[in-house]
Amino acid sequence: GHRRLADIALGLTLRAYDFGRYRTGEAAPKPKGPVTVLVDDPDAARAAMASVAAVAEGVCFTRDLVNEPANVLTTSDFATRLSDMRKLGLKVEVLEESDLTKLGMRALLGVGQGSESPSKVVVMEWPGGKKGEAPFAFVGKGVCFDTGGISIKPAQGMEEMTMDMGGAGVVAGLMRTLALRKAKANVVGLVGLVENMPDGRAQRPGDIVASMKGDTIEVINTDAEGRLVLADVLWYAQDRFKPKGMIDLATLTGAIVIALGHEHAGVFSNDDTLAGALLKAAGAEGEGAWRMPMGPAYDELIKSRLADMKNTGGRPGGSITAAQFLRRFVRDETPWCHIDIAGVTLLSKDSTLAPKGATGWGVMTLDRLVRDMLEG
Repeated sequence: GHRRLADIALGLTLRAYDFGRYRTGEAAPKPKGPVTVLVDDPDAARAAMASVAAVAEGVCFTRDLVNEPANVLTTSDFATRLSDMRKLGLKVEVLEESDLTKLGMRALLGVGQGSESPSKVVVMEWPGGKKGEAPFAFVGKGVCFDTGGISIKPAQGMEEMTMDMGGAGVVAGLMRTLALRKAKANVVGLVGLVENMPDGRAQRPGDIVASMKGDTIEVINTDAEGRLVLADVLWYAQDRFKPKGMIDLATLTGAIVIALGHEHAGVFSNDDTLAGALLKAAGAEGEGAWRMPMGPAYDELIKSRLADMKNTGGRPGGSITAAQFLRRFVRDETPWCHIDIAGVTLLSKDSTLAPKGATGWGVMTLDRLVRDMLEG
């Protein structure tokens, strides 16, 4: 009974969410009254609700990040908000452009070179498990605003590209949840923060960049930038932490929206066990996820005449070729899933658990995955 009460409390909290901080006067959000529930054992009820309160806070933190306008949530502001989570017990490190240059993250740096906002990578560590045990890594794409760069997007709908940091937002919300509920697992979250803008210094179609791994990439389309960011952060995560498994999240392709609509995220993986655990967790939490195919035939589409690969394979199978691109930056021994959340991060109408806008999709699923797979 107390578990059901906790679920009700979670649902009420998520549905009552309102990002109204910029509305004034009559349009300003109205205070919502408390909900009073009578229980036979208040202490047991509080204990049951403690963990879901952590999840609710993580989801709402993600929603806040995704809903923020890009003139507020710059790369620097994002990094500051993540650094503030040190008070929860997280170890947070911010890698600046000088650090990224030394590490050889030229694919990531190329995306942000046309912006006044400095590119960054933020590393968040939660050491809640056994000392010395390899962590599980979560990696998020954090493009704080995406104009498309020189391959500029149409003006219509561009205002929604504030949500292109949705993957980083989910990783941030997950790490907040794990810290709040004192998860008994070693987890590291890494986010690549950039802004993709056109100016005289911006990356051009036809440029060739070298990744941290050393592979060279021909940039066919500067609007296929998220995979360049993830390529370097994925490689860095493996190089530094030697994780037991790794999941990345990104609002990566419009193609996944064409394939799955706004009901399911697309899941790509090199490991059936990890993919199965992820899909099971998503099902338990009521967050739609669907596994997509991968294979050598799709790999052929990203071959380049001039470099080791190109950053887009054209329209056919666009979400799959993006995943094949990322697969090249995952070591064979690393169980990995890529989740394309482009269709589920931001909704144009109210849903059962969220008002119009950012959903926070993924925080509940990944928290469940950590519980089931890492905490037993």
